[in-house]
Amino acid sequence: MFDKIKQTINTAGESLKEQATSISEAAKEKWLSIIETWISTLPKLEAYGLKTTYFGISMSLNPALEIELQSQSKAFPIGRVEAILAENPGSSPVNIVFTAVKTAIKLHDTARIEKLDPMSVRIMVRLSPEVKVGFGEHKIA
Repeated sequence: MFDKIKQTINTAGESLKEQATSISEAAKEKWLSIIETWISTLPKLEAYGLKTTYFGISMSLNPALEIELQSQSKAFPIGRVEAILAENPGSSPVNIVFTAVKTAIKLHDTARIEKLDPMSVRIMVRLSPEVKVGFGEHKIA
């Protein structure tokens, strides 16, 4: 009886290992696909006037691609940002970035403080992307 239980546990353990390997392979392929999409978008973001100032990758259980782009804040008045969004409908990386820029500009204007330079766009690409927009030098990483 004990041998049958032990054999069942071992069989279940092997099955779980196989499933975990296939899940991690699928997640890895998905992550690589997402990263390739964002990397291929960088030339377009630079063509709009955002200069890449940092490019890095971290490897862990949740690997990430981190990109920072900068520009002078006056290079992106709200009208220009809205025109860029109109050129890039949907949920493309360009749309995601400039939606974040538009939101940051509107919130900054609501605060009624002078825009600081540079305007930084920080993109963190994981299985789900994260975009941060800030004005001025980022003193704390």
